[in-house]
Amino acid sequence: MRPADSYRAAATAPRPGPATAASEIVRVRYADLLGFASAVFAGRGMAAEQAYEAARALCYGDLTGMDSHGLVNLTRIYLPLIDEGRIDPRARPRTVADRGAAVLIAAERALGLWVAGAAMDVAAERAMRYGVGVAAVRGATHLGCAGHHALRAVERGMIGLVASNCGGQRIARPPGGALAMLGTNPLSVAAPAGEHPPFVLDMSTTAAPTGRIRQAARAGRSVPEGLLRDDGGAPVTDPAAFDSGRAHLMWLGGEAAQHKGFGLGIAVEVLAALVPGAGLGAHPDALGGDGGPSGRDDDIGFFVMAVAPGALREGAEADASTLFGALLACPPADPARPVRYPGWYEHRRAQERLRTGVPLDAAVYAELTGVAARAGLTVPGVLEDT
Repeated sequence: MRPADSYRAAATAPRPGPATAASEIVRVRYADLLGFASAVFAGRGMAAEQAYEAARALCYGDLTGMDSHGLVNLTRIYLPLIDEGRIDPRARPRTVADRGAAVLIAAERALGLWVAGAAMDVAAERAMRYGVGVAAVRGATHLGCAGHHALRAVERGMIGLVASNCGGQRIARPPGGALAMLGTNPLSVAAPAGEHPPFVLDMSTTAAPTGRIRQAARAGRSVPEGLLRDDGGAPVTDPAAFDSGRAHLMWLGGEAAQHKGFGLGIAVEVLAALVPGAGLGAHPDALGGDGGPSGRDDDIGFFVMAVAPGALREGAEADASTLFGALLACPPADPARPVRYPGWYEHRRAQERLRTGVPLDAAVYAELTGVAARAGLTVPGVLEDT
């Protein structure tokens, strides 16, 4: 089994048992969560295969520990957007332009959880012929974890890149600016690492994604300095201040190096909005804002690229093994904290959760129970303690 394949596997686990009201965390079989989420999306009108791929993208967040982008967003983002008509579960994306190695796709408001992965499949197919393939997408919706879609290239032995803007939604201000002009603009690069876990860089270009801030607010936890600040530039550690308008997101790099995160955010906007012709964050419409978030995350753009080193030269796979093996072998400054690269911990966490079940906050599980009741489905059972 290749390292990336473990993200697709369904593991056996103990038989389900009842949840207890006192539980703060419950565990559920990954296969059950995947089947449940697939049924929910199919019940809203998605074709079965599309619903399955969307569910895989959504559950990836919980499987790998990025639960701010997992099932918690089923009732907070995806179902409400479907109900509002901003996501069309029956959308049929169409090819606008095909230039061989590069394709332009109009998503027609399709669910981003599905269409981003489908775009990567297109890019990978072109990369098999040309060494590189690009799919630019406009008219899309929220894609979940960008790293999940980048990993689809890794499953074919390729390098994957995914950039997504936030359509017309503005969340972060330019350094020195008084108005929000850009979204969190996530970026992911994933690559095979030989016999080692895949490399997966999955990041917002702001200091944190909004999902992480809101997750901390729900849990009543503070956030570290360097993520939020007020209008006067003072650091803010209360995550609830973001949605109440008392704080705004900083760029990756913090005060001293915010130009780097801001520059990356613009780079994503260029790739994901200018190339496909998607909604622009930095637009004259933003100039009427009040300093806080403005606009809506409609007409999101993706820039999806697959690179096939094996189509260009021999030996790339062996070199990848050498590269990442050397990083893992680097002597740590603290023996208790060995050197690891992005994606390593997520891969190991996914393997463990496939065996023992995926932990969910009891409040999220209760929300899934409500979704099941309204949809006429059975909520996945909770695993007994072992």
